[in-house]
Amino acid sequence: MEELAMLVAHVEQLIDRGDRAELAEYLNELNISDVEELIDELPESGPLFLEILSLKRAVNVFRILDFPTQERIVKKLPNSKIRELLNEMPPDDRTSFFSELSGDVVKRLIILLTPEERKEALSLLGYPEDSVGRLMTPDYITVKEHWTMPRVLDHIRRYGSASETIDVLYVINAEGKLIDDIRIKDVLVAEPDTIVSDLIDNRLISLLANAPQEEAVTIFRMNNRVALPVVDENDIMLGIVTIDDILWVANEEYTEDMQRLGGTEALDEPYLDVSVFHLVKKRAGWLIVLFLGQLLTFFVLKNYESKFNALLVILMPVIMSSGGNSGTQASSLIIQAMAMGEVTLRDWWFVMRREILSGLLLGLILGVLGFLRIATEEAFQHAYGEYWYLVGTAIGLSLVGVVLWGSLVGAMLPFILRRFGADPASSSAPFVSTILDVTGLIIYFSFTTFILGDLLF
Repeated sequence: MEELAMLVAHVEQLIDRGDRAELAEYLNELNISDVEELIDELPESGPLFLEILSLKRAVNVFRILDFPTQERIVKKLPNSKIRELLNEMPPDDRTSFFSELSGDVVKRLIILLTPEERKEALSLLGYPEDSVGRLMTPDYITVKEHWTMPRVLDHIRRYGSASETIDVLYVINAEGKLIDDIRIKDVLVAEPDTIVSDLIDNRLISLLANAPQEEAVTIFRMNNRVALPVVDENDIMLGIVTIDDILWVANEEYTEDMQRLGGTEALDEPYLDVSVFHLVKKRAGWLIVLFLGQLLTFFVLKNYESKFNALLVILMPVIMSSGGNSGTQASSLIIQAMAMGEVTLRDWWFVMRREILSGLLLGLILGVLGFLRIATEEAFQHAYGEYWYLVGTAIGLSLVGVVLWGSLVGAMLPFILRRFGADPASSSAPFVSTILDVTGLIIYFSFTTFILGDLLF
């Protein structure tokens, strides 16, 4: 923090002196992450920094800024600088930026692109939102099966500087169909008379352009790749997706899931950049739904009102919280497993069986503790009278029931939501807890009514 404060102070001095040449020289010597921090600390100077930086560094800085900052800077930059930035930006980063803008703004910016870049941008924007096609870049190196190593290396020298990465080369046939990929390491250590087909191992992993981005995240995670090729339904190669874009998507998905698990819609922007009105709008919907759900608790209590006993009312929070806790645990585990690709829709029956067993065992543990709690209180305070063991049994069985039910509800809700095309993270902790508060009370009063009868009412 102290180092950043000194950096900010020095840059402010250069700005005050109006020495753009010295400021440009100083900024070009900094790491791009340092320039990003300067823009965060001095937001009004962001456009100035991007304008005086060398083009390549300006593009690299612009790429790593969050969208609200990018939008604010673009509004204040001259068209000439915007034109340079957009035409120099990697296609995947430019597509990501355009995807966040309104249609009218995109139309205005598209005009600033060269004909070739404009065609490329429109092609990428033509893919569905949140599809792999929106992430890919057409800048990659392809080779043919019959090429020798010297020809491959000569091809890399000629076109490698325009490629997103040269760590992996892609083997295609005359029709552009992807055959396999090979590592640059294998090319460098191969004998000169080796041909490309000798390096093919037929372990190709590719992505479909129209596939969801979440699927790409899972494939990258499971295969430890820095880049993967993107193909259409006929295996024609269209582009590549690199790990930096996948990390960005994974971070976005994680943020959205955490917000939904907390019972709110995804904010889509950093918290401090969201207006209070927008924040209220995002949170109000779920609060209203949960409030209406909690009203069902009132009807359950009203139905059993004539059978209330002070001791049973005191023990209600224990029962309700146990069901909510078990449901939240199960829901969080299944959502995480789905996000990691460990569980799919077809695994629902296997998951249900596991949750029935684990829920029953967990319920028995809490049920025994509940019974012992009643027994201990009776031994020292004689709070329940001669029928204390019936009260203890009712509490114990109620805990078994609500924990078992909570585990099932928490585990199955993500599957139900995924089956109907919704985000499993929407079965958030507050949502699960609300359902289980209502059903937990029904289970509790059903057991106590059945076991105790008129003894305590």
